[in-house]
This record gives sequence, structure tokens and C-alpha cells, in this order.
Amino acid sequence: MPQGKPSHVPADGLTTRQRRHRPLLIVHTGQMKGKSTAAFGLALRAWTAGLPIGVFQFVKSAKWRVGEENAFRALGEVHERTGQGAPVTWHKMGEGWSWIQRGGEADHAEDAREGWRQIRRDLAAERYGLYVLDEFTYPMKWGWIDVDEVVATLRDRPGFQHVVITGRDADPRLVEAADLVAELTKVKHPMDAGQKGQKGIEW
Repeated sequence: MPQGKPSHVPADGLTTRQRRHRPLLIVHTGQMKGKSTAAFGLALRAWTAGLPIGVFQFVKSAKWRVGEENAFRALGEVHERTGQGAPVTWHKMGEGWSWIQRGGEADHAEDAREGWRQIRRDLAAERYGLYVLDEFTYPMKWGWIDVDEVVATLRDRPGFQHVVITGRDADPRLVEAADLVAELTKVKHPMDAGQKGQKGIEW
């Protein structure tokens, strides 16, 4: 796509403007780090453009406050004070639909399904302009959430709502349905030389 020009223009009856303003389903997958990082970079652009942001983290622990969470919560506060940007809502394990153990054995699959049910409710209400479904490929891979239902729901979502899904091993049906798929592959990684993750890079 040199100089931002599409390599193919489909005969779909849409004008260039109509085609340009379609909401996108985006998938970041692959074995390398950076999938969530890229999604949050996209969310930063969306916030600047005034699109309300909804983040749903399906794997990371509620006790792990990642740098992006701190930044986006601060941006949400900026919006509340000044009107700049857009609202930000951050959902994660341990806050409302968690599979963290709390005084008994948690039902991981059911809690994941409740997270998905909330996303469906928000999509129906057209609550956000961009949804970041972080590490959402895993509940689908583990059979907790039906892939065909996810694909149908996202395909038929109303209004102007972008969705980005991150995680390894994206299901081929999800890949087929997506408008944009990026696969991150490893060339080199510090862990190959025995170096563990560090603050400011991994979290």
C-alpha cells in the first residue's frame, strides 16, 4: 500500500468516503511480544480523535497494574476535567467479572463468559468507539467462549465501533472475519540472552 493508496478498490458500490469510514475489526496475534502494546497505541490515537475507549483485559491479574492502565485512567480523568479526548473505561480481572480466587474456587470459564456478555451489551448500546479486547484469543482457544458467536456478534455490531483483539493463536474464523490482521513474529528477544522483563518495557 505505497503512499497510503489501496492496491485494490472493490466493486461494492460504496464511495471512497463511505469505505474509508467503515468500523474495523482488528486482530493482533503471533508469538512475539507487542500485541497489546500496539493495541494501546491505537487506543491512544482513538482517544485523541474523541472516540470513547473500552478496555477489557481477559488474562492479566487485577493485582498487576500495567503502565498502560495508569496512563489511560489518567487520560480518562483529563477528559472528565477538561473535555479533551474521550471517556475511558478499564475492565480487568478482579473488577466485576474476575476469575481471581476469592474465598473459593473460581469458575474461570463462567467469569470469562460474563466478560463477553458485558461486551455484547456494550456493543448493542454502542457505548464505545474503540474496544480493546486484550488477550481475548485465549478464552476462545480454551473453549470458554464460542468463536462463531464472537464472529457473528462483531460482524453484526451496530453503529461506528472499532474492535481490536489481542493474543496468540487467533482462531482462523476470527482471522477470516477481521479487516486487519497483524502477526508479530520474533527475530530477537532479550530473554534469549537470559534477560527478564523490565519496568517500562514489559509493564
